[in-house]
Amino acid sequence: MTVLLTTLWPVFTLIVAGHLMRRRGFPGAGFWPGAEKINYFLLFPALLFSSLAQAPLDNPALPRVLGAVLLGLGVCSVGLAAAWWWRRWPQARFGVLVQGVLRFNTYLGLAVIGSLFGKAGLVLAAVIIAVYVPTVNVLSVLALTAGRGAGARALLLPIVRNPLILSCVAGVAFNLSGLQLQWGADKLLTLLANTSLPLGLLNVGAALNPRELRGEWGALLTNSLSRLVLAPLIAFGCGWLLHLPPLERAILALFFALPTAPTSYVLTRQLNGDSHLMAGIITLQTLLSALSLMAVLVCISMIQS
Repeated sequence: MTVLLTTLWPVFTLIVAGHLMRRRGFPGAGFWPGAEKINYFLLFPALLFSSLAQAPLDNPALPRVLGAVLLGLGVCSVGLAAAWWWRRWPQARFGVLVQGVLRFNTYLGLAVIGSLFGKAGLVLAAVIIAVYVPTVNVLSVLALTAGRGAGARALLLPIVRNPLILSCVAGVAFNLSGLQLQWGADKLLTLLANTSLPLGLLNVGAALNPRELRGEWGALLTNSLSRLVLAPLIAFGCGWLLHLPPLERAILALFFALPTAPTSYVLTRQLNGDSHLMAGIITLQTLLSALSLMAVLVCISMIQS
């Protein structure tokens, strides 16, 4: 319990600090959009590339990890489709609820996993991201455009333009090529990567908007509990079913226990979804995850001990 507390409180302190800084206008309104772009297009891709470029991709558990990721996403997707068939939500609402359950906050996830499991955890997390992110992007676009069709352009553009996916593909390709990071390139990537997570967490806090929590409490709570409680149980069950080692099973469950991604709001606005509901889900899940992540990690440690 002490280890978990010492791991999580610095992470959420940075999120709170980012929120307070934004509210007080420090260092200025123009800082946050620029900081988010730098992190999203440069610093965070550097972290993913460096993790995968030097990763031991011969881990025999990797195929089962990726299978468990897809199985967990499949089970959650079937559940969401069944709920849509029962409730008949319009696509503007259904797409938001899908993103609330399926997408995850990458910055928060890698910060927690890196603190708990070190380099081995970051490598495995980067491999999961390489499969999880493009799959969820496609599912999110499909859900937001259900009933009016989604062309190949709408499905593929969020993937081919996503710097996280591109950096994962580049990192794996570099790794398989047999090349080595030389002449200080590894040190440069390390400097960029070390800057990414603190800045990302500050941006997460800056994006929180408690005013979006007004109304829709039933939908907000149901969606948040589905993401923060039910989804990690499904993921852990998939890991157990495929006989994953304890480390891989814990990281898989942790990914499915993360709050939804703040970038879900951008996609929702682009595809005419219910942006007010999406903003409320992002805010509530992020706030609740301070407690739910602790509970999930405690449960995992008790089950695996």
